[in-house]
Amino acid sequence: MPGWEIITNSSPVEILKNIVDVLLVWFVFYKLITIIKGTKAVQLLKGIFVIIFARILTEYLELNTLKWMMEQVLIFGFLAVIIIFQPEVRRALEQLGRGRLFARSAMQEEEERDRLIEAFQKSVSYMAKRRIGALISIERETGLSEYIETGIQMNSNVTSELLINIFIPNTPLHDGAVILQKNRIAAAACYLPLSENPFISKELGTRHRAALGISEVTDAITIVVSEETGSVSLTANGDINRNLSMEDFEKQLRQVWFGAEDETSPKSFWKRGKRENG
Repeated sequence: MPGWEIITNSSPVEILKNIVDVLLVWFVFYKLITIIKGTKAVQLLKGIFVIIFARILTEYLELNTLKWMMEQVLIFGFLAVIIIFQPEVRRALEQLGRGRLFARSAMQEEEERDRLIEAFQKSVSYMAKRRIGALISIERETGLSEYIETGIQMNSNVTSELLINIFIPNTPLHDGAVILQKNRIAAAACYLPLSENPFISKELGTRHRAALGISEVTDAITIVVSEETGSVSLTANGDINRNLSMEDFEKQLRQVWFGAEDETSPKSFWKRGKRENG
């Protein structure tokens, strides 16, 4: 076999260089795909693959006219891509000049976290001031698919406007929980299991009991806005932290969701919340 002969006739250093070469090529492709993910360039990439497949198919079926057309598209396609995606190409070159091209994925992840936290802050603040009841559960390691199936499927981006609209009273989706899965709103009007803990404070209503219930059987984080008082609560790991200010809400949500350390609040805030709960 030619491939095996190349390997056997190569020195260990040459083999190692070839392995490193292949790994670097895969790394570059992976980073490029990460960069264009979620942009309109993804659709272009799909179109290119379709054209390449069509070109191979015309060669196999001997469709000469269509083959010639595909060849012209491929020849002039590279120039068309540069013209159409000139802003994206320029941005990528600027990032390369700053040494940030391959660090962009980490930056995008951090920006996405900030965007999600900001969306929750705005929506929770709005609903708390107007005493609009809300129940939002965030999936982590333990899957919430069985609870997602009880609601209305959405698969939507997380925005403060959408969250507020979902919980506006007397609308079709306001009754029940919103569940986030992979940083997207998977479903609304979902049913969560109620906590059976006999030591829960009697002043807690159904939303708080549902938030505690889901935190007892999964590792989900759940946000609760009280319809009666407008107070904001967080539940996780079977504990509840109540009556949070917007500043504390942001800090504790970051800490429990993304593991962000907060120097101003001790790590045992969930235990504090449990003691408050009695």
